[in-house]
Order: sequence, then structure tokens, then C-alpha cells
Amino acid sequence: MNAAIRAVVRTGIYHGINMFGVMQGYQGLITDNIKPMDARSVSNILHLGGTILKTARCLEFKTDEGQQIAYNNLKKNDIDGLVVIGGDGTFTGAKRFSETFGVKVIGIPGTIDNDLVGSDFTLGYDTAINTVIEAIDKIRDTADAHDRLFFIEVMGRDSGCIALRSSIASGAEAVLLPERETSVTELINKLALGAATKKSSSIVIVAEGHKQGGAYDIAKKVKETFDHYDTKVTILGHLQRGGSPSSFDRILGSRLGFAAVNALIAGETEQMVGLKGNEIKLTSIREALTAHSFKLEPDLMEMTEVLSI
Repeated sequence: MNAAIRAVVRTGIYHGINMFGVMQGYQGLITDNIKPMDARSVSNILHLGGTILKTARCLEFKTDEGQQIAYNNLKKNDIDGLVVIGGDGTFTGAKRFSETFGVKVIGIPGTIDNDLVGSDFTLGYDTAINTVIEAIDKIRDTADAHDRLFFIEVMGRDSGCIALRSSIASGAEAVLLPERETSVTELINKLALGAATKKSSSIVIVAEGHKQGGAYDIAKKVKETFDHYDTKVTILGHLQRGGSPSSFDRILGSRLGFAAVNALIAGETEQMVGLKGNEIKLTSIREALTAHSFKLEPDLMEMTEVLSI
């Protein structure tokens, strides 16, 4: 997110616009925690994870009274446009705020789940995958040395994007996704086939939203009928949400921040800037929120079966 913040601030200043940073997201709009920013305010932040503006959940912003307070604070600071970075919750609040008060809003997709329609990649997704792969590579060393079966749970309550790509990049033997029904029996059969062909270890990646349960649940069911390996479970958890951003995410954040300000200048509102086929495109926030239409890549889904034999 810091790469996007830096690009937004400096692009605005380049065009002669007064720029402000809202601390702690919508909470800062309500508490008037709004700070003027200049080009030096965003120096030396590209390599930092998270966001220098901080973030917070704000239930008050969901109310009419809260949004009215936020609007009053914007007017007091003579602010007439917002760039918001986030996912479903952020965009839903921005859309309602814009519709109610006429404030111009442009969204930048920032979610490691990569589940917003209108962008091939969202901010943080590539960095999260790299973090997962680095962890799995280390676990693989232990698995090979001790003939172990590791179940590794990654984030993805409703989206299997992280699990899918990390499974291919790490050479996992199996992946369990929220979008695909995989029974424990199917998994056991696959592991048994690997054992029969003298695989010395196995890695199974489980998205936290898999219908049969998380990594501990799956591991317990497998252990009851398949004791070829010493079974272990690792929950990566919030490890995936931190760390220095990848070069891809730094460039993506810069491109999206630059495009967001240019979209506001052009008079756009209630739009999300996203990367589609290596081009920056605008998608309405309404469309971006239709997560039910997001589909995992069919070729990657097939690859998880073909390449893990």
C-alpha cells in the first residue's frame, strides 16, 4: 500500500493539488485525523510493509450519522476527492459515501485474496504468495529429511488464489480450495499413489475456507486412515500479511496510485483502477464488488493435478 500512497501523493502534487493523508482509514475521516502531505511525507516508504497511514475497522462509518461526520470533516479540510485502498469493506463504504454525498472516489484494490473483479492482481497478493513459498521451501527441507506429511494452511476464507498459486510454485502434492470440492478420500488416494511411487515426503496446502475444514481437521481425518507419513500441521496465519513488498507489488502500487489521481483529475468517480493484461483499466466499484463472478484460472486448476504426480 505504501507504494500506492507515495504515487498518489506525488502525482497529485505534480499536478498542483493539495494532498492529505487520512490516518486509520474511515476512522480518521470521522475523528478528523487528516494530515497535509507533501512530497517528503512519502520518502523512503517503498520498502515498508503495511501502510504508513495505518488502518482500523470503523463500524461508525457504516451509519448515516458517521458518514455525515466524515463528510463534514472533508469539507472542513476543503477535500473534494478520495483515493481509497482496500477490498470489499473499503469499496462498499466508499461507494455508499460517494452516492450519498457526491464525493468523487477512486478505489485501488488492496487485498491479498486477489478476489476483486477488474484487476488480474491486487496489492499485496504477490508479496503474500512469495512469503508462503519461502515458508513452504523451508518446511520441505524438514519434510524430506524426516519422511513427513505436512498440511500447511494459508489464508483464503472465500478465495483459493493464494493456495492455488503457491501450490504450483512450491511443488505441493495437493491443494484444497474453497472453490473446488475435494473429499478426504480423494486426498488419501492421491497421497497413497505418491507413497507407492516412493515419494519421500508430501506437502498439502489447505486454504482456510476449504469446505471440509482447516488444516488440523483435514490432517486428523487423513491420519486416521493413512499412517505412511509422520503428519504435521503448520498454520501460516498473519505471517502472510506482512513483510517487505515484492518488486512486482511496488511497481503495481505505483502504477495504480498514479492512475487513481489521473482518473480523479479526469472527472471519474466510483471507479476502481486495476491491472488487466498489463494495462491499467477502470472498472466500476459496483462491478468490482461482484466477487461471486471471480473465477480461478482453469489452466492453473488443471496444473495442480498434472504436475503433482
